[in-house]
Amino acid sequence: MKHFAIKTLINAAAIWVAAWIVSGITLSNGDWQHQTLTVLAVAVVFGVVNWLIKPVVKFFSFPLFILSLGLITFVINALMLWLTSFASDKLHLDFHVTGFWPALLGSLIISLVSWGLNMAVGDED
Repeated sequence: MKHFAIKTLINAAAIWVAAWIVSGITLSNGDWQHQTLTVLAVAVVFGVVNWLIKPVVKFFSFPLFILSLGLITFVINALMLWLTSFASDKLHLDFHVTGFWPALLGSLIISLVSWGLNMAVGDED
């Protein structure tokens, strides 16, 4: 449970940075408490999407992994962020990704920030 909470907080921070940097990714315009709750909820949705759907997509796109030498991973990550935006809309969360290119840039930023924070926090498992 502790690992899940830390991973969710790291994803929340990474999503917040991506929303701050990329103009096509928007987070709620409320006060900081509302934004914090929204980004935590979006991080949970993002974690569920990556846990449930990403392995299935990676399995069926295995030939594309081989052909693109793994570069299709960037596209899959962008699609997972876009799917998180769609699910957030359905859950009435104020998180929106306006297109593929902001999703691609946002997924790169989220990957870099989460990697850096995971390196800083360390893995206690």
